[in-house]
Amino acid sequence: MDFGFHAPTISFPVAGGIMVEPTESESKLELDHFCEAMIQIREEIKEIENGTADHHDNVLKNAPHTMERVCGDEWTHPYSREKAAFPKAWIHTRGKFWPTVSRVDNVYGDRHLQCT
Repeated sequence: MDFGFHAPTISFPVAGGIMVEPTESESKLELDHFCEAMIQIREEIKEIENGTADHHDNVLKNAPHTMERVCGDEWTHPYSREKAAFPKAWIHTRGKFWPTVSRVDNVYGDRHLQCT
């Protein structure tokens, strides 16, 4: 979501694999941006693997970054607000989807579903 994409339809048809299904209405440029985002996320994983990014406080562990968090007065992370909110330059001109909440504990959320 930090790249400005709403979460796509995802399934896991093969153990250890992932399948992403964009809608038919996406342009080639938008699909290219999505591929760039996936490549950038892999680079962020490498930063954690090789120790250049903190194992516990990194752009992936804290994603998605809300507007309130990025624009707030306090920023204690070892990476920049720019890297958190606009990890690719094209996001500035294309615009982005801002999540209203940060990460939710997936397992806890699945086991404690509350509808409001």
